[in-house]
Amino acid sequence: MRQNFDSNMLVQKGRNRPGIKYHEISEPAFRVCGVLFEDGAFVRMPKAVAETVSPGIAQDYVTNAGGRIRFVTDSPYIAVSAELTHIYQFASMSIEGTCGMDVYADGVFLGVIRPNVDELSLHLSEIVNMRKTGEHVVEINLPLYTGVKNIVIGLDENAVLKPASEYKYEAPIVFYGSSITNGACASRPGLAYTSRVARALDANHKNLGFGGLCKGEQPMAEYIASLDMSLFVLDYDYNAPNPEHLLATHENVYKTVRDRHPDLPIVMITAPKYTMPQGFEERKNIIKQTYERAKAAGDRNVYIIYGDEFFSGIGDDFSADNVHPTDLGFDYMTKAIYPVLKRALEDK
Repeated sequence: MRQNFDSNMLVQKGRNRPGIKYHEISEPAFRVCGVLFEDGAFVRMPKAVAETVSPGIAQDYVTNAGGRIRFVTDSPYIAVSAELTHIYQFASMSIEGTCGMDVYADGVFLGVIRPNVDELSLHLSEIVNMRKTGEHVVEINLPLYTGVKNIVIGLDENAVLKPASEYKYEAPIVFYGSSITNGACASRPGLAYTSRVARALDANHKNLGFGGLCKGEQPMAEYIASLDMSLFVLDYDYNAPNPEHLLATHENVYKTVRDRHPDLPIVMITAPKYTMPQGFEERKNIIKQTYERAKAAGDRNVYIIYGDEFFSGIGDDFSADNVHPTDLGFDYMTKAIYPVLKRALEDK
């Protein structure tokens, strides 16, 4: 094992920093968004619901994509200590992207909490420094492809600690979709398109993207329909096994949610792809058909975004593996999706 590393690549351990005080996130000043607490860990949906959807969802509901810890402090640093539920490694994605957390202050990136380069421990402990003095709204994004538990936050012992104000759009935007929705292949959680769009809108959000597992099942549609939300993004084109499956499920998911939320903005997205493989034009037309039928029936709160138009400025270099966007690919997605969601929320 190599012993000499670039110092910038090493985890900045902060557990025993002089003057540090650690806080349990059960304290009133901390707000956890986008995930639920169940059986000692954070999860994206209740276990009882996940088990009715599919065996895959019953396994992956424990991952924490879209989860955030939010608070206000004037501490000159933020330390995080936590335990991962498991280590997830993906050939096209860094361990920082799958298992790391990142920290933002007032919407500006500060640093990453991640496993060290010379060990893959389930325990994370790292510190990031503030760039400016004064009080800041801090948001810690939880990992995209694993779960966390036993989280404590370290601040200067004399620091202010208080709750953050509500989001401009407090009821979450709910994203339902593929591994791309989940966040593959962002280099860290805050760079997934879901996080970037929500941050730009000052919107709470819930990420129900599960790689390869979102196929428009009725129990999932009913769960989504049961949620309080400000907007729903229907983005599972990539996970439908074939056009026939998409045809059999897509309009039904839309109708299930619309029946419970007559005035909710619903945004449909076709597969984010530059060069369209065989069959994807048919899939695009199926989603377009759902949209056009909704409009013809008088739905004034439905929108569509065509994923094959996202990457005209970059072409097939948008991805890490010809499927999953890089950070640059997610930037292109964000620039295309953000204005539609902004208009949908403002029109409502």
